[in-house]
Amino acid sequence: MPASDVRPHDGEVIHARRAIDVMGTVFSVDVLDDTGQAERALDDIEAWWRWVDATFSTYRVDSAVSRITAGELSVAAAPPEVGEVLGLCAQMQQRTGGYFSAVSGAAVDPTGLVKGWSVEVASDRLHAAGLTRHCLNGGGDIQARGRPAADRPWTMAIAHPLRRGEVLTVVHGEDVAVATSGVSERGAHIVNPFTGKPATALASVTVVGPHVTDADGYATAAMAMGAAARAWLECVAADEGYQAIVVDADGDVWCTAGWGRLVMRAAT
Repeated sequence: MPASDVRPHDGEVIHARRAIDVMGTVFSVDVLDDTGQAERALDDIEAWWRWVDATFSTYRVDSAVSRITAGELSVAAAPPEVGEVLGLCAQMQQRTGGYFSAVSGAAVDPTGLVKGWSVEVASDRLHAAGLTRHCLNGGGDIQARGRPAADRPWTMAIAHPLRRGEVLTVVHGEDVAVATSGVSERGAHIVNPFTGKPATALASVTVVGPHVTDADGYATAAMAMGAAARAWLECVAADEGYQAIVVDADGDVWCTAGWGRLVMRAAT
């Protein structure tokens, strides 16, 4: 299973569903509203994510981000979304005490935030189209809107980073976002910007809150912090409405103080 996934409920009617292979992972959309506009809206969302990939990919030499790194394109001359994302990255860097960084060596690299941002923008577009009950999952970065049914919230399973196929815990909520950063799929790919070395003290950080853009950035920064993440998540992230569950490299699990109200069932 991916780092975070949404579990279906018995009796749910999914009026439109799509899986899209993009950004090196699978993005999925489930729409529960029956407005007759869902398929057209999903076409727009798929085109949006493919545009984001082409614009922000650090692996494509022709992307705007790669051209900025190469000195071939200025931020001002790039699509306005590039300046927006880099501005959000600068804010995230300040809010995380520098542990979030949109620079990798000499390269511009906003990948610690752009995937979550693209999911949140897509969710806003669906909502504006009248599709107010939906769930988007961008490789484990989830934005869910509304409730799947009047009597129940969304249910999200969090994978254990060190035990393949096992669920660490399950959370629930409405109008909720989930983002997980960890080593299970890509290894120790997050770098501590102060040491320049891979962050290896933690196996995964899952952050839950209202907005997946912030949850994505916070999870990335907390991984880079290592042991220092606990105090920061309790003080800063929690004050902004975000809670977290963390598994360290030894398999020990800890949560922020407000995590308990999110939990439906913990794995044994």
